[in-house]
Amino acid sequence: MKHYDYIFTGSGLAALMTVYKMIQSGAFEDKTILLMDPDSKKINDRTWCFWQDAPSDWERSVTKKWELALFATTKFRRDLELKPYTYNRINASDFYSQALDQISKQKNIHFLNEKVTDIHELKTHVYVATETQSFTGEKVFNSIYRKGEAESQTKYPILQQHFIGWFIKSKEAVFNPEQATFMDFSVAQKGNTRFMYVLPTATNEALVEYTLFSHQVLDKRDYETEIQNYLAKLGVTEYEITDKEKGSIPMSCYPFWKKNSQRVLHIGTAGGWTKASTGYTFKNADKKSTALIAFLQKESDLTTFHKRTKFWFYDLLLLDILDRDNQKGARIFSSMFQKGSPALIFKFLDEETSFYEDIRVILKCPKMPFIWSLIRSVRYLWP
Repeated sequence: MKHYDYIFTGSGLAALMTVYKMIQSGAFEDKTILLMDPDSKKINDRTWCFWQDAPSDWERSVTKKWELALFATTKFRRDLELKPYTYNRINASDFYSQALDQISKQKNIHFLNEKVTDIHELKTHVYVATETQSFTGEKVFNSIYRKGEAESQTKYPILQQHFIGWFIKSKEAVFNPEQATFMDFSVAQKGNTRFMYVLPTATNEALVEYTLFSHQVLDKRDYETEIQNYLAKLGVTEYEITDKEKGSIPMSCYPFWKKNSQRVLHIGTAGGWTKASTGYTFKNADKKSTALIAFLQKESDLTTFHKRTKFWFYDLLLLDILDRDNQKGARIFSSMFQKGSPALIFKFLDEETSFYEDIRVILKCPKMPFIWSLIRSVRYLWP
């Protein structure tokens, strides 16, 4: 049975980011590493977006940047200047290529295209099995999300950020390729938090996505009907669909970190690395993976990696509100973006603000829903 220093069960965004940064650091050249996943990560299966105010490790994979954005409701439209930030898009295939090109050159790193069937921690190591073989490792980083575990409990609210998007090429030149539509709440809310999201790359090409923050996913026809109606409202009458994407991202403050042990760390969505209040994954995973690289060079007990912050509590308050009254999302986000500084909001969502800056953002929001959520929140703070 082959033994590795580090085993990654699942090789999605968080795992590939972490291994890539292990290589970049130069501190793990004497460590053996195994990545395990039934998917070889060769196809473009999703789109990631994030904002940044400085170049990142992933510049090679960025396919488009926007310095302007639009926020809209039925009552107002606001053009947002994002400086010093840009809003960036990465196609999954480009990210996979960047990460795997580097990983494939390392003699100490191996990739196994098999499904993990068992992870079992023993006193001196961790046992990991697939359908055909087994391995042992000093440490295991698991990114296989067990949907039922978080979604079957009732203490912590859990919603889904779910969406279907069409990549379209239209006859009419209706898009501004220099401005992304960040959230357009002018669509009917129907008791939920619903908005359109548009990433234009040319005057006649864009990703147009219908997105909800709610408990239940919809029938496919419901998403696509809304996209068709929205395109008609924009004046698009003739177009071809060049590609489609869909997804459902869990939004929860469920304490995934409590499953961590001395030798097993849950990462990615399985470890709570998704930003709970927005569903954004890329930037959070980037920051968490950087922190993990620094941690591994100093510490060995993986139970001490996670640190709960004030932002976990802020996210919890919002999710508590949307869990009880899902249609309040449009009002809350609109109050933040109608007059608030986009740069400050992005800094807040990146969890980089001071307490004074937190208050500046929070005071833009409607007061009573958050006051009642604050009162109810005591129950979340007890074991």
